[in-house]
Amino acid sequence: MADSFGAALSAPHKPHPWVYLDSEIVAAAEALVPTTTQAFNYGTAVFEGIRAYASGNGELNVFRLDDHLKRLERSARLLLLKDLPRLPEMRAIILDLLRRNQASTDSYIRPLAYKKALLPGFGFGVKLTGVSTGLAINTLAMGAYMPADGIHCAVSSWRRIPDSSLPARAKITGSYANSALAMESAQRIGCDDALMLNVHGNLAESTTSNVFVVRDGQLITPPLSAHILEGITRDTVITLARDELGLKVIERDVSFSELFSVDECFLAGTGVEVVPVTQIDDCKLQESGVGEISTAIRRLYLETVRGLNTKYARWLTPVSN
Repeated sequence: MADSFGAALSAPHKPHPWVYLDSEIVAAAEALVPTTTQAFNYGTAVFEGIRAYASGNGELNVFRLDDHLKRLERSARLLLLKDLPRLPEMRAIILDLLRRNQASTDSYIRPLAYKKALLPGFGFGVKLTGVSTGLAINTLAMGAYMPADGIHCAVSSWRRIPDSSLPARAKITGSYANSALAMESAQRIGCDDALMLNVHGNLAESTTSNVFVVRDGQLITPPLSAHILEGITRDTVITLARDELGLKVIERDVSFSELFSVDECFLAGTGVEVVPVTQIDDCKLQESGVGEISTAIRRLYLETVRGLNTKYARWLTPVSN
């Protein structure tokens, strides 16, 4: 199936053959960790999802690589994950891994810093102090996998974990059990994704993406205080909407009932990119299909990540250099 931007929807992923694991490049099949690994048992790891895109001239560029790595550093600090490579070294490791994997098509990069094993002198238990740090990075070929003509979302009965219980700004692996429960419930009733409310009953985010709605020509998205991830794609969309479309972007709470009176809705995240939501529960938002603003932002986003808008060349890191 081809989307309106001209790119064919692909299979979700095709793993690359080489993986970075604790300072070594190893074959993917040999990148193993013990079952006693702390992160495996307790969800004490942080990660990033990063995309690289092939440009019109065939060059592969990583989109907003340094911004992702800065967020990874901040997430790691929250879980006391120490002794990780600094940002310049981490950037070099990722680019080298992509080159070793001979990546030339759209790709996905997953760095994961994790609690590894108890250090000598520290007793058994759930803890952050006294546990060593591991680092794994894998890459895979991955194109677009969400339809341009929109998806159907359910409002989940599972609430987004509050920031006071688990830091919302950090991509902590254990917190994604919350997302998995919401996604499973949505897909079991025939929906594509779930919109999650926070503990105050207002919109937070979808299972893996930030959410935007359009009402009376204004672009609205929940504020960071709504217990959401400080999304890099979210920031990209806000920048493009303001600077390229001249839209007023409002960060405010969106109540449950307001979701059924908006003109448009779309999700924004590294994996899903920008995907329109055309139906929430049983409410169709656009009888004629995808709304104009959602369409325009999606087009701008895809042009930007592929280097077609040179104004934002600073967001692209070439793999070939």
